[in-house]
Amino acid sequence: MIPVSMKAVEFSASGGPDVIRVVERPVPQPGPGEVLVKVAAAGLNRADSQQRKGFYPPPPGASDIPGLEISGTIVSRGPGVTEYDDAAQVCALLTGGGYAEYAVVPVGQLFPVPAKVSLVEAAALPEVAATVWSNLGMTAKVSSGEWVLIHGASGGIGTMAVQVCKALGAKPIVTGSSAEKLEYALQLGAVAGINYREEDFSQRIQEITDGHGADVILDVVGAKYLAQNVASLALEGRMVVIGLLGGRTAELDMGQVLSRRLSIQGTTLRSRSLEAKAEIVAETLRHVWPLIESGEVSVPVDKTFALEDAVAAHEYFESGEFRGKVLLTIT
Repeated sequence: MIPVSMKAVEFSASGGPDVIRVVERPVPQPGPGEVLVKVAAAGLNRADSQQRKGFYPPPPGASDIPGLEISGTIVSRGPGVTEYDDAAQVCALLTGGGYAEYAVVPVGQLFPVPAKVSLVEAAALPEVAATVWSNLGMTAKVSSGEWVLIHGASGGIGTMAVQVCKALGAKPIVTGSSAEKLEYALQLGAVAGINYREEDFSQRIQEITDGHGADVILDVVGAKYLAQNVASLALEGRMVVIGLLGGRTAELDMGQVLSRRLSIQGTTLRSRSLEAKAEIVAETLRHVWPLIESGEVSVPVDKTFALEDAVAAHEYFESGEFRGKVLLTIT
């Protein structure tokens, strides 16, 4: 029996974790092409904390409830849905609404829970897998033998990106803020690590690659790293910017871009159309899910918190001390 109301997280204002509230909301109803999922767990992502701070509002029409990825069980299907049965265990990519007991998901954004992965742990997969594959596989088209610089050694994106690059035969290099974080990435398959607090990563890239540079950079920092990133790129190198933790505005030497035939592209996942997300999910299922099924790629769950402890979860997430993913579990 599906209840009328549910527990969900909302932000009472823009600010720190103290603005998080657990409230009662109506259970959403699936429309055509959608399913209703009883949520087992939801993954925390940087977008959630940015939304909480007022920097990343939901796209028009999206739920104001935070949460971009979940795992759970289908309990109801909207008109036209034939791909999944009721009671199917899935994980899913959302535009919002994940921090709740129930969430509506377009069927094109569903993933089956991989074999050997628990229902709760599956919540760690959709956002990082789709983000990494759409940017490294579909946009940058990373190939075997290429040098790939990944900023952020130990978070969910970095963890997935290192392993996917390794599976593709590429050579991932990571940056991180501590020896412990770099060692974690090296254990996952990174060929080298750079402590950005102690070294100029653009210089170290040249040393590590014998002057070749990075063929691809996956950047979550933005403006603060722009000059060093450009200096790090190889001839005809490609940089994909997926975050702006280091600011939005910086000066770019266009002469370097032209003379070295560089490509710089920015992408986001949340605001894309349903059709675009469905294509990304399909490609992620085709290329990344077999790696997860085989155990070649995984995203470790660092810590879980109950939905009612979302304040503590955000505080821990923003400490930067986690390895892999942080999850909210719903009982």
